Amino acid sequence: MKSVKVGIIGCGNISSIYCQAGQKFDILDIVAVADLDYDRAKARAEEYQIPKAYTVEELLADPTIEIVINLTIPKAHAEVCIAALEAGKHVYVEKPLAVTREDGQRLLHIAEEKGLLVGGAPDTFLGGGIQTCRKIIDDGVIGEVIGATAFMLHSGHESWHPDPAFFYQTGGGPMFDMGPYYVTALINLIGPIRRVTGSARITHAERTITSKPKNGQKITVEVPTHITGVLDFENGAIGTMITSFDVAGGSKLPNIEIYGSKGTIIVPDPNTFGGPVLLRKHGSQEWEEVPLTHGYTDNSRGVGVADMAYAIRSGRSHRANGHLAFHVLDVMHGIHDASASNTHYELASTCEQPKPLPVGLKEYTLDE
Repeated sequence: MKSVKVGIIGCGNISSIYCQAGQKFDILDIVAVADLDYDRAKARAEEYQIPKAYTVEELLADPTIEIVINLTIPKAHAEVCIAALEAGKHVYVEKPLAVTREDGQRLLHIAEEKGLLVGGAPDTFLGGGIQTCRKIIDDGVIGEVIGATAFMLHSGHESWHPDPAFFYQTGGGPMFDMGPYYVTALINLIGPIRRVTGSARITHAERTITSKPKNGQKITVEVPTHITGVLDFENGAIGTMITSFDVAGGSKLPNIEIYGSKGTIIVPDPNTFGGPVLLRKHGSQEWEEVPLTHGYTDNSRGVGVADMAYAIRSGRSHRANGHLAFHVLDVMHGIHDASASNTHYELASTCEQPKPLPVGLKEYTLDE
């Protein structure tokens, strides 16, 4: 199958693993990188032997590039995605899809008008750990899914990230930073969500950076930093989710648990691709570790782009698609909105539950 030529816009920390994806997946031919800082793009191109370092405008004008991977900051996601679509290119964007629902809807509408595909991170749900959990559920091992819990609790980014301010600005916060991993995993395992409610607060109106190079600088917090949500799934299951940047003392809570009528699964960290997967069946006194049934257990970011590239060539649908990413965006906003309005929020969006990966799929090929 002919490879798909790809250009990357945004050469920050996350770009490294996407550049490596071009060396893993034969379907992906990464031919160019671009950044507002041209020197940074040039350095990334040299590091990974990518043929061209471009300005953003040059990359969008290159007629050979079919997919643009958008790795800019969240506030720029919609603008860059729309520019890529207007240039006639498919686009895959880091999470979240956009900062606002309106921007997310707009870029999906443009893509549909032009017959182009939109994909969105995270693609960690395609990893061996969560795909194994999906198989356990689909095989009926834990019976009917009745509920789930999801927890992402830590103290924030200002102690280690070199430039942490955007985590506390519009488009950031624990819900929009880490929530996409958890909500996407839950939708993959249980299905789409019909209604949410929640409570949210800003605990510290100002945070002090203790990492370098901006040690001592102050951050004004614009978004909630401790959020608890309740999620009603379309199939009747009920989930509880907490995301926080305010837990100073750490937590021993699991990342995700799925509760069924016949047993429980402890799901691995949805920000990773591997295990372990733990299962306890009704009547058992012990947890058992389940051998992983699927590959992609190392850091396989880019697998969602590869899946989209195969979809472009074959005409099939892709899993980490724009409708899934928009439904996740709608859920996250809905929890914030429910807290602000003291109501439930009925989801205006839905999506198809992503198709599971086949068991025994050869590593680094998604050609089904």
